[in-house]
Amino acid sequence: MFFSITLTAVAMVGSITAASAACTREGLLAAAESYVAAVTAGRIDGLKLATSNFTYMENNKAADIKKGVLTQPLKIDLTRSTADTVACASYTLVISSGGTKPYVLATQIRHPGDDTTIISTIDTIAATTGSLFFNAKKTLGYIQAENWGTLAEADRPSRELLKKVGDAYLDMWTDANAAGSIPWGTDCERVEGSQYTRPCGVSLPRGGSAKNNGMRRYVIDETVGSVDVLCSFDSLGSLPDSHEIRVEGGKVKYVHTVTV
Repeated sequence: MFFSITLTAVAMVGSITAASAACTREGLLAAAESYVAAVTAGRIDGLKLATSNFTYMENNKAADIKKGVLTQPLKIDLTRSTADTVACASYTLVISSGGTKPYVLATQIRHPGDDTTIISTIDTIAATTGSLFFNAKKTLGYIQAENWGTLAEADRPSRELLKKVGDAYLDMWTDANAAGSIPWGTDCERVEGSQYTRPCGVSLPRGGSAKNNGMRRYVIDETVGSVDVLCSFDSLGSLPDSHEIRVEGGKVKYVHTVTV
């Protein structure tokens, strides 16, 4: 009897430990909020960074977090985050349109295993004055008008579809058939830096470059129909880049690019 009870107790403890260690949406978004607070303050002491094997990337290069964009406080005009419980990662968009140096930040945060209390990677595309099509105030105006609310269950795309759409978009510069494979919505909007196109399924590249857009890192959130891909936009010259796409009811609704 004692042996049976002991085994039961061990099993219960194991299940509780496994449940507490699960990568949760709430944990991912809390970590993203701590990053936004760090951007606002220009300080990293509120971030729970891994004590070993922590990586900070800024514009596709390993960098010292104590010398990057997080060292200067920014007045944030808009921020929005998505959560990927499969990859245990989040994506955060930050727009700071005022001050002497405005920024648009596209940041993926990753965690070791399923532990959202520790940050193992902060990976940022930091666009500012001089970046491709950069105008933070215009970008802010376009993004503020969008609806990124949670999708009804019936309208949520699968993880597989979101990744396929993200890859197909980045493949348009090398694959003449990629644009035709994307399910464009009739009212789709595209914001490339500060350039606005509606509908976004027009004036598309159809191959021509021999260089595939590489270094792809994904954050996928089915609840809002979002896939964000950080990459090196090699088709146009190894540009640090973020492409985020929202799919509603199986069709592309929004496309955002942040390119340095």
